[in-house]
Amino acid sequence: MLEGALAEVVGACTSGGALTAWALYLELPPLLIGVLGALPFTAQLVQLPAAWCTRRFGSRRAALWTIGISRQCVLPLACLPFLPMPVGSRQAIFLGCAFTSAALGVAGNNAWTSWMGDLVPGIVRGRYFGRRSALCALAATCASLTAGLVLDGGHNPREAGAALCALTIAASLAGAVTTWLLSQQHESRRAIPPHAAPLQDALAPLHDVRARSLLAFQLAWSAAGGIAAAFYPLHMIGNLRMGFARMAIYTAAVAAFRMVAAPLWGRVLDRGGARPVLVASAFALGLSPLFWIFAAEGRLWPLAIDAAVSGAANAGLSLATFSLPLALSRPATRSFYVGALAAAGGLAAGFGSAAGGAAVKVLPDAWSLLGQPLVAAQALFLVGAGARLCAAGLALRVNERAPAEVVHMPRRAQPGRAKLSA
Repeated sequence: MLEGALAEVVGACTSGGALTAWALYLELPPLLIGVLGALPFTAQLVQLPAAWCTRRFGSRRAALWTIGISRQCVLPLACLPFLPMPVGSRQAIFLGCAFTSAALGVAGNNAWTSWMGDLVPGIVRGRYFGRRSALCALAATCASLTAGLVLDGGHNPREAGAALCALTIAASLAGAVTTWLLSQQHESRRAIPPHAAPLQDALAPLHDVRARSLLAFQLAWSAAGGIAAAFYPLHMIGNLRMGFARMAIYTAAVAAFRMVAAPLWGRVLDRGGARPVLVASAFALGLSPLFWIFAAEGRLWPLAIDAAVSGAANAGLSLATFSLPLALSRPATRSFYVGALAAAGGLAAGFGSAAGGAAVKVLPDAWSLLGQPLVAAQALFLVGAGARLCAAGLALRVNERAPAEVVHMPRRAQPGRAKLSA
């Protein structure tokens, strides 16, 4: 659990507001900002070869190497503000480090999920990961607030560069500790020996009707979420004038509600299964973008409601989508179930993000709804809300239980035959 908390520190110092701050500091053009925004989604395509590597080298070994390297890939960025280099070269180094870290992080997540699926018994999986998620949310709250305050302290380019350097070094140190903690965890006795996976195991998620229904939901849900994902932080900074500190407060509030809700969802998951948790969380998150319609500069209280809804619902959705591929798969096919689900989600989110970027160009810059003035990004939020609610309907088709087997009962002997046999 301590490793998970420190991993949140790494994330707070290298993603979210920190990533936005790097983009502003390096003056990335709109095209490269789009590439950066699509990076978390396109990096999920690494899941497919990562699943093969997990089987070939073992989940523990693959997780240690990929996670360890991914959390040190950002270290060269600490020197970037102080090197006398052209802006284009700095941008290329930044994007290269970000891409490498994201790709290896995705591969490490595949191996780590398979490893934990073997270590944690299914009967207590919901409660264990619910408590772990709560601790991670607490760490994310503190780390996000601290990172936001550090970034807001950069009032000029020199101070901004020093702030980004400090966050990068903190991420590298926390990442090194997480790698050491992971190395102290043993391999599960139930883990299968490392070997090359046959094609049948790799295609198992496509042959499983339960996995196909989950994949359909993941595709639709990720595409719906990707439509406006890149525009929320830009809307906070550009239109709501929140600044990095208030942006960090919102992120911390989401994490706080996630911390409270995660153990409760974990108990529900262990008692009733992941499907009810998935359905309830998806429909709740479908309403989340509507709160952004009523938020404006100087009127941020709708975001407080959204923080509560998003935090609680995201806790349930994360637990459900984490548990379902583990429940549907066998140890031999687990990495492929995890990889197929994540790759499908990443690909769909990338397409959704591209569609959102194209749609915002044709939407009016200023419009109104029920007398309230709105901007183009808020129109995109409405589209995303409708798409999320449609995708949530597919969660009703997800079934985590195996099909019932037909049991043939022995025929009762006829009286005449019984006498003859006697």
